[in-house]
Amino acid sequence: MPNFTRQAIKASFIKLLNQQPLNKITVRSIVEDCGINRNSFYYHFQDIPALLQEIVVETAGQLIRKYPKIDSIEECILDAICCAAENKRAVLHIYHSLSRDIFEEYLLRFCDYVTKTYFETVLTGQQLCKEDAELLVRFAKLELFGAALDWIRQDMPEESMEDVRRLLTLCDGLSEELIERSRHGAEA
Repeated sequence: MPNFTRQAIKASFIKLLNQQPLNKITVRSIVEDCGINRNSFYYHFQDIPALLQEIVVETAGQLIRKYPKIDSIEECILDAICCAAENKRAVLHIYHSLSRDIFEEYLLRFCDYVTKTYFETVLTGQQLCKEDAELLVRFAKLELFGAALDWIRQDMPEESMEDVRRLLTLCDGLSEELIERSRHGAEA
């Protein structure tokens, strides 16, 4: 039963977050929406930031578990964009709130996971020095993170999906080219 209550609190919070800014949501509005008392809320969560963090961590974890191996950054990123777009107003309300750092922290962790997992897949059997591999991952992670923040800052326009697809098409083969350049640099 407690798991049901916990999920109801999360669902009510997300529903409210899709309707109004984070700073307008109170424990009272959450418990009224899901039909529980305040003590039940505080039994499950310390406060609203703790609730928000759990939801963000859970969502990032679901995306990560869905991709234990990444052969295509495009597929993974487009899936993450679709997930964010489903709760566009909630994402924007978090982005424009004082709790933005929670969101950014887990977005960066997700970008790190995606790039590390992708390069581990792509670099399997490749001879690449550790430092270059780490630089490639860092570069790609920061590119993804910056692109994601830029998309959110622009209010997550739907037409950006095509831009993402086009950018990924333009970058197709870039990983292999960087790996090749690293090999030639090591030989010199």
